[in-house]
Amino acid sequence: MIIDRVEVETINSFLKSELLKEVYGLIWILPILALLLGITIQVLVIVWLEREISASIQQRIGPEYAGPLGLLQAIADGTKLLLKEDILPSRGDIPLFSIGPSIAVISILLSFLVIPLGYRFVLADLSIGVFLWIAISSIAPIGLLMAGYSSNNKYSFSGGLRAAAQSISYEIPLTFCVLAISLLSNSSSTVDIVEAQSKYGFFGWNLWRQPIGFLVFLISSLAECERLPFDLPEAEEELVAGYQTEYSGIKYGLFYLASYLNLLVSSLFVTVLYLGGWNFSIPYISFFGFFQMNKIIGIFEMVIGIFITLTKAYLFLFISITIRWTLPRMRMDQLLNLGWKFLLPISLGNLLLTTSSQLVSL
Repeated sequence: MIIDRVEVETINSFLKSELLKEVYGLIWILPILALLLGITIQVLVIVWLEREISASIQQRIGPEYAGPLGLLQAIADGTKLLLKEDILPSRGDIPLFSIGPSIAVISILLSFLVIPLGYRFVLADLSIGVFLWIAISSIAPIGLLMAGYSSNNKYSFSGGLRAAAQSISYEIPLTFCVLAISLLSNSSSTVDIVEAQSKYGFFGWNLWRQPIGFLVFLISSLAECERLPFDLPEAEEELVAGYQTEYSGIKYGLFYLASYLNLLVSSLFVTVLYLGGWNFSIPYISFFGFFQMNKIIGIFEMVIGIFITLTKAYLFLFISITIRWTLPRMRMDQLLNLGWKFLLPISLGNLLLTTSSQLVSL
C-alpha cells in the first residue's frame, strides 16, 4: 500500500495541533491551580493569625507546639478532621446532608473568579463582576439550610433557618452599597472600580467618598460571614453548633473552611471596593508607571500589587478578629431589627444621595 507524502504531512500536522491544544489546556489550568494553592495558604494563615490575636487579647500563650510559633497547628487540625469518621444521621436526608457543605464551599470559591488580586491579575474581568459575587454568595445559605434540614435535629434546623434569615436581611443593604460604588465608578467591573480609585492615591479611595456606605458594608459583611456579634446560626450556648451539630470528619471541615473563605472574600471585596485594591497610597504617583521595561519587571509589579491588596485585606481581618472578642452576641430579634430597620434605610438613603450627586454632576 502506497501512502501519499501529503497525507503523512497532514496527519503529522494534525497530531501536532492536537498536542498543542492539550498543552494550552494544561497551561490554562495552571493559574486556577495557583489561585487554589494561594487560597489554601491564606486560609491557614488566617486561622493561625486568629488564634494568635485571640490569645494576645485574652492574655494567654496560644498555639506554640505544632511547628515554629505554632504555624503547623492549622495543618494538624485539618489532618485530624480528614482522618475522623464521617458519621451520618440514621433518620436524616443523606443526599442533602452530603451536598450541603459542598454547596457552601463551592459558591464561595467561585467568588474568587472576579477578585483582582493584583495589577492585571484576575481570572475573569466581567462587566458585572460585583453583582456576580452577590448572586453567587447568596447560594451559600441554601447549603446551610439544606444541612440544617437534612440533619433531623431541632438545633441544626434552627441554625439553618437563622442562617437563611440573616443572609436575606443583610444582603439587601450590602447590594445597595455595591450599587452606590458602581454609580461612582460608572462600572460594575471589579477592575474598573479599582482603576477609578487610582488617580489620587490614598485620597481617591471610595472610603472617603462613601463613608456611610463603608460602615454599612463593613457591618453587613460581618453578618454575612456569621462572625461575632452576628454568629446566631451557630451560637454554642443556644444551639450546640447550629447547622453543624450532626457533622463530623471532612464535612465538618468543609464548613470550617467555608467560614474562613467567606471572611477572606469579604476582606478582599472591602479592599477592592473601598480601599483602592492594588493601588499604592501615594497620590499623583503611578506606582506601576516606573516598571514598564521587561517581563521580569512585569511579574515584579504583579507581586507588589498582590502584596498591597493582601495587606489591606488583612487590616479588615484584624478588625473582624478584634470585634469577635470585644462585642457580645446579639439576640435574634436585635439582629433582624438592625438589618431591616437601620441598615436598610441608611443604605437606601446613601444610594439615593449618590444617585442625586451623580445626576447633578452630569
